[in-house]
Amino acid sequence: MPDRRASAAQSRPKPAPAGSAGDDRADHPPGSREARVSVLLPLPLDRAYDYAVPPGVALAPGDLVRVPLGSRELVGAVWEPGPDSGEVSPGRLRPVVARYDFPALPAVERRFIEWLAAYVMALPGAVLRMALNVPQALEPPRPVIAYRPAPGVAAEQLEMPRMTPARRRVLEVLQDGPARPAIELARAAGCGPSVVKGLAKTGVLETVELPRPPAFEVPDWQRQGVSLSEKQAAAARALRARVAVTDGQAVTDGQAVADGEAVADGEAVEGEGPGFSVTLLDGVAGAGKTEVYLEAVAAALEAGRQALVLLPEIALSAQWLGRFRRRFGVTPAEWHSDLSAAQRRVTWRAVALGEARVVVGARSALFLPYPDLGLIVVDEEHDTAFKQEDGVIYHARDMAIVRAQLGAIPAVLVSATPSLETLTNVTAGRYHRLHLPERYGAARMPEVVLVDLRENQPERLGAAGPGWLCGQLRNALAETFERGEQALLFINRRGYAPLTLCRTCGHRLHCQNCTAWLVAHRLAGRIQCHHCGFAAALPQHCPECGAEGTLTACGPGVERLAEEVDALYPDCRYRVVSSDTLAGPAAAAELVEAVQAREVDLLIGTQIVAKGHHFPWLTLVGVVDGDLGLAGGDLRAAERTYQLLHQVAGRAGRAERPGRVLVQTYDASHPVMQALVSGDRDRFLEAEGESRKAAGMPPYSRLVALILACRDESLLDRACRRLARHAPQDAGIEVLGPAPAPLAVLRRHHRRRFLVKAPRGLAIQQIIARWIGAVDLPRAVRLQIDVDPYSFL
Repeated sequence: MPDRRASAAQSRPKPAPAGSAGDDRADHPPGSREARVSVLLPLPLDRAYDYAVPPGVALAPGDLVRVPLGSRELVGAVWEPGPDSGEVSPGRLRPVVARYDFPALPAVERRFIEWLAAYVMALPGAVLRMALNVPQALEPPRPVIAYRPAPGVAAEQLEMPRMTPARRRVLEVLQDGPARPAIELARAAGCGPSVVKGLAKTGVLETVELPRPPAFEVPDWQRQGVSLSEKQAAAARALRARVAVTDGQAVTDGQAVADGEAVADGEAVEGEGPGFSVTLLDGVAGAGKTEVYLEAVAAALEAGRQALVLLPEIALSAQWLGRFRRRFGVTPAEWHSDLSAAQRRVTWRAVALGEARVVVGARSALFLPYPDLGLIVVDEEHDTAFKQEDGVIYHARDMAIVRAQLGAIPAVLVSATPSLETLTNVTAGRYHRLHLPERYGAARMPEVVLVDLRENQPERLGAAGPGWLCGQLRNALAETFERGEQALLFINRRGYAPLTLCRTCGHRLHCQNCTAWLVAHRLAGRIQCHHCGFAAALPQHCPECGAEGTLTACGPGVERLAEEVDALYPDCRYRVVSSDTLAGPAAAAELVEAVQAREVDLLIGTQIVAKGHHFPWLTLVGVVDGDLGLAGGDLRAAERTYQLLHQVAGRAGRAERPGRVLVQTYDASHPVMQALVSGDRDRFLEAEGESRKAAGMPPYSRLVALILACRDESLLDRACRRLARHAPQDAGIEVLGPAPAPLAVLRRHHRRRFLVKAPRGLAIQQIIARWIGAVDLPRAVRLQIDVDPYSFL
């Protein structure tokens, strides 16, 4: 049964007219075999539903329609003419209510939805919901009402009775000008809109409807960009050339990507169709990669096509947007979760109508209905934020490559620390590579120094408790502040402390819904679970033994570092930067302005400060806990740690002033630490690849995770045993588990995990489908399938 809570009823559109000559729509006589269509609804459904086509209504695949479902009406997309399967007689079919007078969902978008659903083993209706998530945008916006003098209104009416000074000013503003909206007219006349509307009621003014201006200005691709270095210019020419060969012919159903032949951990489809290519723009931090790929965006605009740029953290896009405005003179369309409902409605509609020429957004921007997409750029392609972990589970980088191939357009992956999957595809010849080995201008890569904490223990802060900054880092900070330069302290932990325990009984404050410790947030006065969101006030007594004043914070977070900075550098102007303190693009823009204006001496932040920021006066980076992230069973732990530390190190010395990075670590001999010091990224990744290959792990094999969850632990274990008895025995398939997930309880649901390992090239989805299809799981047990998992919690 579909989830009846998934969509709210909307106002009914007007019935659409029949198709015109040359239209691929067709009228069908009632009762004929053709008088039905299959409509896919944006609900967790595994197939489209058949509906009758009303007389005089023409429908074609992709048309957006309103149809009845139960007692309500929903927006859906015509997926195909409905074949008469015999299951439902034509007379019993419920009719389509109306067709929206709106462009059809592009064929490449429908193909993409089908492909993604099959690959990640999701319900097609759930994938469609990601594309049709703003149904209000299908309704035409309200017209712009403007006011002008009514015909026959003479100048002497300025002296008519009840002609107040405010009314007279309104008429004077309109005397020699065009019709203007009430708010704009009132502002010019120095009065309220009610004055304008009052004049309209007396007949002195009349209303007219003005055409609504485009939601977004067209970027000026001919505008001169920044001066590029010789290597930057060569890379830009190469990207422009790949955009230029795009012929706009999307992959048809006959050319469709075969299951198992396309993306798996970032692997592209073998071969390139006309216009399709994948290029890695690989350059050190500060090499000017953004300016280079903006030239590819300019080429797409020159060709009259749309461009999409995906960013991992759209809330941090303030500097990126500034660069875009300098290059093209306007602001692009943005798409992310911080948009208001009105902004989402305007942007979705503008994209579908082709008015939004460039979109910059988070991973969900990939599902907007672009009618003429000509380029996809995935910036910071290695970033784990591109992996969607809830609902429909997918990796936006990998799906961007699929979308590019289906649309026969180029894709550009951008990173200073490319993922091992991407580099493997470069080595195999599937992806092109453009390399920028040097920073732009006079900037040089910073010196990286390891500080062994076994030999350089941080000193205590007296009564304030333990310190977390060693003497070498403390001195470096003091010297940086004396020179009037800026610094960054990095630790990838939000809040004050990751753990709070009782000194009397040893009790640890844990989440009541999850197997996770509660993180202390002293600025907010609460303890919080970062997995389910549970929060409570900071307790004064131990909840286990009742002792007062015995709860002790263990380990540092960004707030605790701020406490140490307060004690050591009382005159330091610092900002704590994490997802708790940076609430959206506006806050990020304010932070960037403050740092650039040198109103901030020190940033204390999590990974949110490691991505893409350019602060010319920031010359020192201190990594407080370089080993954080290396522990645990994550197969990508070393790679991710290297990427994160390399990225945060890249914030130092991005202009003329030399940069320095101090990394505090308890394991200076670790390959990650040695790679940071030597700067030999490729050797580290080569060794990491050999290690993965020897273990038979991605990108040299396939992984699929099956996560089962239930409130009843005994019922869950019985279901897991039943599933284990039917585990596939195909050659080359290895099934690990079931085993408790590392996060064994999440939101009060117990969790068990199966991990399926298979050779590359194997159609693993078909095997998994047969497996789970053979087992009737209890309704209370929820099954989640993660193809190509990135998180193992």
